[in-house]
Amino acid sequence: MTVMLQAKNLSRSFGGIHAVRDMSIDVEQGSITGLIGPNGAGKSTLFNLLSGVIRPHSGQVTYNGNDITKLAPYLRARQGLIRTFQLSREFGRMTVLENLMLSPQQQLGEKLWPVFSRPQAVRERDREIYERAEEVLEISRLEPLRDAYAADLSGGQKKLLELARTLMIDCDLILLDEPGAGVNPALMKTLTDMIRRLNTEHGKTFLLVEHDMDLIAQLCDPVVVMAQGAHLMSGTFDEVRADQTVIEAYLGSAVDA
Repeated sequence: MTVMLQAKNLSRSFGGIHAVRDMSIDVEQGSITGLIGPNGAGKSTLFNLLSGVIRPHSGQVTYNGNDITKLAPYLRARQGLIRTFQLSREFGRMTVLENLMLSPQQQLGEKLWPVFSRPQAVRERDREIYERAEEVLEISRLEPLRDAYAADLSGGQKKLLELARTLMIDCDLILLDEPGAGVNPALMKTLTDMIRRLNTEHGKTFLLVEHDMDLIAQLCDPVVVMAQGAHLMSGTFDEVRADQTVIEAYLGSAVDA
């Protein structure tokens, strides 16, 4: 399969702490790749390196064959690589529908000049975004909440909204940071089904950091394991679960975000 996102020999330190050390990872197109590891493994730092929140001290990140190591997060997003966050970052005083409509980048109506010089084009683009938002509401099963303020949603509903917002953006790869955190069991199946549908029906590729091993087992193949900032092993969930080095890395440890 085609490697969509590739990190080679990434390293990042904070003071004397080596958060990520010579870490390499491939994310193949069409996959739902899981990233797990014990507390302090470096998963969150790696996610920040891949999404451009921080830069590595050494190593390289490529996306669809292009070097993006030094690109800012918004430029990576324009190339089709976006991420969600463990803590949802919705616009609380806007409705669910408005949150979706605000998501597409570089909208024509964002600049003052087109509003006066090309009003018809601005209206047409706004109509297209509205229609797309209505479709996404249905896909994400958020239609009953379309007019609810985002701040009033439950934790699980906010996770669904954050995932739905990615559908409003022209993206191919989504980095999911603990999508299951704070989601109650009733909504967990909805969230899991949505990720699977986005993968199989909409062609989205995922790299997923998660501490919920049930969620990893249901969705992810392959699974990449980190320990002490480095790559420990990769394989299917069953292979990872049975590997002695993984068992030793987790022994006495809880899984973090």
